[in-house]
Amino acid sequence: MATTKTQNTKLSFEDFKASVLSDYKIAVTSRECSLLGRREVLTGKAKFGIFGDGKELPQLAWARAFKNGDFRSGYYRDQTFMMAIDHLTIEQFFAGLYAHTDIDFDPMSAGKQMGGHFATHSLDTNGNWNNLLEQKNSSADISPTAGQMPRLLGLAQASKIYRNVKSTEKENFSDNGNEVAWGTIGNASTSEGLFFETINAAGVLQVPMVINVWDDEYGISVHAKHQTTKENISEILSGFQRNENEAGYEIIRVNGWDYPALIDAYERAGKIAREEHVPVLVHVLELTQPQGHSTSGSHERYKNEERLTWERAHDCNLKFKEWIINQGLATQEELEIIDKEIKKEVRDGKKAAWKAFSYPTQTEQQKVLSILQDVIQASANGSFIQPLHTELAENKEPLKSDILRIARKALHYVIGESSDAKALLQDWITSYIEKSQPDYSAHLYSETASNATQIAEVAPIYTAESTTVDGRVILRENFDNIFNTQPNTLVFGEDAGTIGDVNQGLEGLQEKYGELRVSDTGIREATIIGQGIGMAMRGLRPIAEIQYLDYLLYAIQIMSDDLATLRYRTHGRQKAPLIVRTRGHRLEGIWHSGSQMAAAIHLLRGMYILTPRNMTKAAGFYNTLLESDEPALIVECLNGYRLKEQMPENLGEIRTPIGVVETVKEGSDITLLSYGSTLRIVQDVAKQLLTVGINAEVIDAQSLLPFDINHDVVKSVQKTNRILVIDEDMPGGASAYLLQHILDDQNAYQYLDSKPQTLTAKAHRPAYGTDGDYFSKPSAEDIFEKVYEMMHEVDPETYPALR
Repeated sequence: MATTKTQNTKLSFEDFKASVLSDYKIAVTSRECSLLGRREVLTGKAKFGIFGDGKELPQLAWARAFKNGDFRSGYYRDQTFMMAIDHLTIEQFFAGLYAHTDIDFDPMSAGKQMGGHFATHSLDTNGNWNNLLEQKNSSADISPTAGQMPRLLGLAQASKIYRNVKSTEKENFSDNGNEVAWGTIGNASTSEGLFFETINAAGVLQVPMVINVWDDEYGISVHAKHQTTKENISEILSGFQRNENEAGYEIIRVNGWDYPALIDAYERAGKIAREEHVPVLVHVLELTQPQGHSTSGSHERYKNEERLTWERAHDCNLKFKEWIINQGLATQEELEIIDKEIKKEVRDGKKAAWKAFSYPTQTEQQKVLSILQDVIQASANGSFIQPLHTELAENKEPLKSDILRIARKALHYVIGESSDAKALLQDWITSYIEKSQPDYSAHLYSETASNATQIAEVAPIYTAESTTVDGRVILRENFDNIFNTQPNTLVFGEDAGTIGDVNQGLEGLQEKYGELRVSDTGIREATIIGQGIGMAMRGLRPIAEIQYLDYLLYAIQIMSDDLATLRYRTHGRQKAPLIVRTRGHRLEGIWHSGSQMAAAIHLLRGMYILTPRNMTKAAGFYNTLLESDEPALIVECLNGYRLKEQMPENLGEIRTPIGVVETVKEGSDITLLSYGSTLRIVQDVAKQLLTVGINAEVIDAQSLLPFDINHDVVKSVQKTNRILVIDEDMPGGASAYLLQHILDDQNAYQYLDSKPQTLTAKAHRPAYGTDGDYFSKPSAEDIFEKVYEMMHEVDPETYPALR
């Protein structure tokens, strides 16, 4: 087993001194950024701020143990660390605070996230992987407390896979699994379930993960006595401590103001995790928070004078300064000179960042003021526009929205007028919106050549010799082909390993490809998704299985806040092409109804949501996605695994297109749109409708996000002049989403001769049993009668009332 070599050469005193003073300068710089950042918020230049003051010293020690190829999964207190690894400058700190939308100035998120959400670039401008071994890596932060923990697990598990699965393609991603995933979390946030789920999972998996807990005894205003049993997270986790006979954690406790102890603690933590692949908990105690939780209030409101006095005396930067002087590394006067120089550097950096942020907007302000002056001269309503001109002129620090708002309001006063000045104003508004909107909307999905919707369909090929098999066999054989030809693919989930999933779609594949590539997990959906996110961010191609669609609710927060937003919140510089596999539809019971589609559609923008009607279509979706690099949720039909399908002759080559509907039956009287298991019922009903003279056209949505990018449904409506959307989700759910697209985006209303309608499940969760399903979800009779009722309204003589 390869290990990272340690440097045994002893530093000279001068080198040691220079190294310590370098850390001191970073600590002072970070603190000054925090102090000045708070002032920028309070003066209105920035919206909100949460800073890393009080956590500087442990982050400097941590940075010394952090190697190229390692990954961070942290939260918004880690600015000192980012400065220490040379991935955050003073100007970038303030650019993030101001929400600068140019990624060259705010490389973390191009203004899409609050400052303090740190990321490095895993991708180049074309969406191709950088060499992650040549850089220190930070996965993009999210705000939800403890939300960074599941992803941390996956980042660490990737090292285990790279070390132990010899067939993986490691170039640019891993040095034989020697990379450590480092996480950070505040002591109060360890109360979250995501933290405990991750702790347990990492202990089971034994992965190279180090969790840093920054403990300042508070969570906003709430003391640790209300947060944690015994007021000590490492104490209550002591049962996870490994011993000679049992695997577990190494637990290290260290005070956050003790520089040499911190250096030693992080050197030990990194060595254990890197070489032994053992998770480590570093509990950093006795930290302070000099400015309180955030810019929204003051900590003097909830800390008594005794606590405040203690915090002032134990401030880690002050303790560091005292230690430097006591060790003879610098005098008080020398450090004060450094402090003064750094204060000037931070002030200058702040000014430079503000100038870079505000100058383009001020330039546009002058353009609009000039245009408005001409409009005032040319318009009969110039006296009403003049106050707008004055308001804009008096705004010394305008935002884009300030300028655009004034320009658009002015346009309202010249409706019906015609002048060159008005035309110039119209052109400016149009071009400015076109130029500015992408700053806030871009990169929700891939904007590179690897966008999944660009992958062309490859239809299944059948011959006279094609066999008929259970649908599950098609899935199994397709997965076999995937794992055989794509060495970085793996699948994991509850019952996915030994028994080959609950419906045997992975039957026999663990025995063939090993327990690390086809593996069982514990019952812990959030960290199943986290495993997938982290591994996908490190070049693997994971398929995370959530056993049933209903169980997705346990994981939806991580999918929504982390996975679905990753590409967007990094402005296209990070990706996690995770495929989430689940099954649902036509299940029975309140908690096994399989119809949480509306929640998924609206919470998972940034992912694809695919609903194949059979296993051949599902297999094609897996193949399409693995040719792409985007995250998706595939919902297989639970009642389709035992249904017979023809085995395609080109199984590994088929590609089901994403965002494309399929007309499965031609018709002329009404368009019926559905998906998944309900689509099969609609197909049966369409045959019955022919017996009463109704020729329905049946369309399979196939893909809900995105839906019908070619606008084929409106072409059908143009022919039939009627549409019914049938869905087993609740009223106002997926059916309403589909209908909105058809009416608003495709403008199908202009071709309708009847009211567009939906047929859905009842508003309650489905009751248990076959009868519960019948009375809760659309049945064949419901669909038949709904269609007949619509045709009765059109032609009551031909279609007399049923009842």
